[in-house]
Amino acid sequence: MTNECQPIAALTLNPSVDIAYEVPHLVADQKTHATATRYDPGGNGINVARALKELLVCAHSCCIVAGNIGALLQKLLQHQLDDSYCVTVEGETRVNATILQGDPAIQYEITGIGPYASELALAQIRDTFLGFCQNGFGVLTGSVPPGVDNTFYGQMVERIHAQGGHAVVDAHGPLLAQALPHRPFLIKPNRYELELLRNRQLPRMEDVASEARAIQREGIQYVCVSLGGDGALLVGPAGSYFAKAPAVAVKSTVGAGDSMVGGLVAALAKGQTAGEALRLAVACGSGTAAQPGTALFSHADLEELLRHTEVTPLDI
Repeated sequence: MTNECQPIAALTLNPSVDIAYEVPHLVADQKTHATATRYDPGGNGINVARALKELLVCAHSCCIVAGNIGALLQKLLQHQLDDSYCVTVEGETRVNATILQGDPAIQYEITGIGPYASELALAQIRDTFLGFCQNGFGVLTGSVPPGVDNTFYGQMVERIHAQGGHAVVDAHGPLLAQALPHRPFLIKPNRYELELLRNRQLPRMEDVASEARAIQREGIQYVCVSLGGDGALLVGPAGSYFAKAPAVAVKSTVGAGDSMVGGLVAALAKGQTAGEALRLAVACGSGTAAQPGTALFSHADLEELLRHTEVTPLDI
């Protein structure tokens, strides 16, 4: 596997073991037997690293683990990532569950609470992560565990930029809001997260694009807004683009946004255009949505997905 691009590192402060159950139908107060079960290493940053590996792009993955679940997570990582670095703390790594009901088709998601992250553990993971991303790309994504302040991502953006790198932030709520003043290189909210950030509803594509451009003009290089099955738009210094998602049979949306981030980073790190980056991102996200449970897209399916992903310039 060759990188052929700048160094990339993904940080996961609150990873998990993700378990996906496929069930015919949930019945209250009754035992339901799964028809399929899947276990994967989870956490947004880990999913981004998994996506980058599927894109044949080398990336470092840094995470905090704890207890027996943390040991299981590390074993799962050995099979799915080539280069993962873990800091161990007391407690227990969380378990997240996705339940995919067949009739009616509904997806349920339950997320656990991670272990407390001490100042010593944070300093260790922070310094190692910064050493890995160097002057390349540092991906900050997902929730933070107890003991980590909402200002952490903003502080990391400053550190990444200070060493000549590009900070990518995919978070929501206070984590994202407090990172924005530090002007990350790229953010990727979905429509709902953008509405919360701008404190208004954005029913039309023009509304979404207008708010994305307003944020970009505040000093963010790229703003990508995911629109679920409709696709995504990307606003950057050289223009704005919309990518219509290819038609796929959606099985699970877990990891689709992380796959998009992986596609964006992979393309931009290789010097591709914004339009090319968005096309790859939407193809990766759609490919993941077509997979069961917590599985991600396959590199073998990318050519077909890219062929059916349309990118259109926007006049915004």
